[in-house]
Amino acid sequence: MTQNAPNEARTFTHREIMLIIGALTLGMLLAALDQTIVATALPTIVGDLGGLNHLSWVVTAYLLTSTASTPLYGKLGDLYGRKRLFQAAIVIFLAGSVLSGLAGNMTQLIAFRAVQGLGAGGLMSLALAIVGDVIPPRQRGRYQGYFGAVFALSSVVGPLVGGLFVGHLSWRWVFYINLPLGALALVVTSAVLRLPTVRRSHSIDYLGSALLVSAVSCALLVTVWGGTEYPWGSGTIRGLIAVAAVLLGLFLLQERRAAEPVLPLRMFRQSVFSVASAASFIVGMAMFGAIIFVPLFLQVVNGVSPTRAGLLLTPLMGGIIVASVGSGRIISHWGRYKVFPVAGAAILTAGLFLLSRFDVDTSRLVQSLSMVVIGLGVGLIMQNLVLAVQNAAAPQDLGTATSAAAFFRSMGGSFGVAVFGAIFNARLSEHLSALVPGGRIDVDALRAGPEALQALPPGARTLVVDAFARSLHSTFLWGVPVALLGFVVVLFLKELPLRDTAHAAPADSLADELAA
Repeated sequence: MTQNAPNEARTFTHREIMLIIGALTLGMLLAALDQTIVATALPTIVGDLGGLNHLSWVVTAYLLTSTASTPLYGKLGDLYGRKRLFQAAIVIFLAGSVLSGLAGNMTQLIAFRAVQGLGAGGLMSLALAIVGDVIPPRQRGRYQGYFGAVFALSSVVGPLVGGLFVGHLSWRWVFYINLPLGALALVVTSAVLRLPTVRRSHSIDYLGSALLVSAVSCALLVTVWGGTEYPWGSGTIRGLIAVAAVLLGLFLLQERRAAEPVLPLRMFRQSVFSVASAASFIVGMAMFGAIIFVPLFLQVVNGVSPTRAGLLLTPLMGGIIVASVGSGRIISHWGRYKVFPVAGAAILTAGLFLLSRFDVDTSRLVQSLSMVVIGLGVGLIMQNLVLAVQNAAAPQDLGTATSAAAFFRSMGGSFGVAVFGAIFNARLSEHLSALVPGGRIDVDALRAGPEALQALPPGARTLVVDAFARSLHSTFLWGVPVALLGFVVVLFLKELPLRDTAHAAPADSLADELAA
């Protein structure tokens, strides 16, 4: 494969970097906000369009396409350049948003949400890769806190804005709100984003891409359907697992022979990439799989509204911002990064243990302090694992490596939600049977949402709330050993000197490690 010399890398001023980051965070906000804002509107959407039995697919379709497309965007960005591809992802996302807002039935909405997901997969991974193009790893910590703030903002603002739109306008504005944000992101990226171009001869790995998308889709369907739509031991779930395993095997064979593999297997021979990928999966499993149940605890056990539950998550989001910004600035001055994900994994483990101590009598102060601990752990891990991967990646693999880190974290989160969801459902059934004998309560109806509790008489409601609290205790407690495993894996992360340039590979990177 031939490769022309890249344009000389230019140095961006602080003002230019802030403008670029503003555009990138707008794009990421589109994808992050959409997940939280849509969740608030789902009951109203079902009331308008019907199709309650397909409700989960409004979320699942988005999850499938966004996760499966993430590695493809990374590879295509390495081949064709990231600016135009990032803008294309914005356009795809906006098209899906408009169509979702115009949907006339649940089938159309599910299909258009899948289109949105195709765009979202690029918004997340390409934004982080573009940062790698623009900012040297040594200086990147100064700016990485802004990306943590995006996720914090979306988690708090999403339920609030969703509630306002549903209550005062229409659920369709949940999707239309993306249009001005996306248009602004397109204008800013067109005006300020000037990336050096690299022209490479290439051949697209169409077969590998198809196998990867198919394998990921089957694996995600296992996590989404297992224990809910179908029993874990059903033929459907076992069949999906078998098909996913076969497709994964075929994908690995294809990647060994492809001239331009979508996920080069040689990257896994680089210790930083392999350790960071494993840690991203495990930590994502603990982080998303357990923390997603915190709003459920607040709504069911404490009896708050979804909007107020979003506000009560502010301490968690504040911890993320403080840890992400603080660790980033220290890394920029100190030049070392390993200690932060190691400390973050340990703090996350402690935070999950604190969550497992929650019960019906836990005070709001204790809840808030526990969520701060969780946020500090997450903030120390997320961006710094990406930084380690980008610092070790060769220039031609920057996008692929960055998207792979996001991909493994997303896959870990999906599996975590499935595993911890199965634990929660099993424990809930067990506790309800013990606390409410005689089968007088419809367990399936209770799982439909906190609103079902309001229909219960006060005495039964107290027993059910206690059952939920005990079940969530078990769920959080199972997150502790998973997070502890992530801590052990992060200990093996190799620390390379942080580069002072944005476009050159470090001396001790993939090529040198393979040569050794």
